[in-house]
Amino acid sequence: MLAGAAGTMAMDLLQYRRYRRDGGTQPLPEWEFSAGLGDWDDAPAPAHVGKRVVEGLFQVTLDPRWARLTNNVMHWGYGLAWGAQYGLVAGSARSLRHSYGVALGPVVFSSGYVVLPLAKLYKPIWEYDGPTLAKDLSAHLLYGVVTSETFRLLHRRVR
Repeated sequence: MLAGAAGTMAMDLLQYRRYRRDGGTQPLPEWEFSAGLGDWDDAPAPAHVGKRVVEGLFQVTLDPRWARLTNNVMHWGYGLAWGAQYGLVAGSARSLRHSYGVALGPVVFSSGYVVLPLAKLYKPIWEYDGPTLAKDLSAHLLYGVVTSETFRLLHRRVR
């Protein structure tokens, strides 16, 4: 999970750099933790997934004031969960290879473009333009490589 946190932070730092380059003005802590998000209409996909999970599981209506927290919990939880899954699979391998991280990124990327369109939260992948997909894929590749390399370092230290 720690490796997944490192991967998530690396991915977020890349996305923040792009946000600032494109004219964004929020400081990193505000941007990272969804400052100003106060309703479901403006919430990104992670918040909507979390809203559906909570409302479906507990049969309640989640107030809009929870959009920010839900987004952050789901975003970070997703990165940690993929890190944990990666650790289980890679930790059972005879050796840890750099290529594992290069494979992890596209797997995480692809899963989003399968699940989120089915949930009606994203368009099908073929409706996105190349530059959008390239930015998203490159961020997920960074996630995979940083997660994998962090896991390798932690694994080596534990041994």
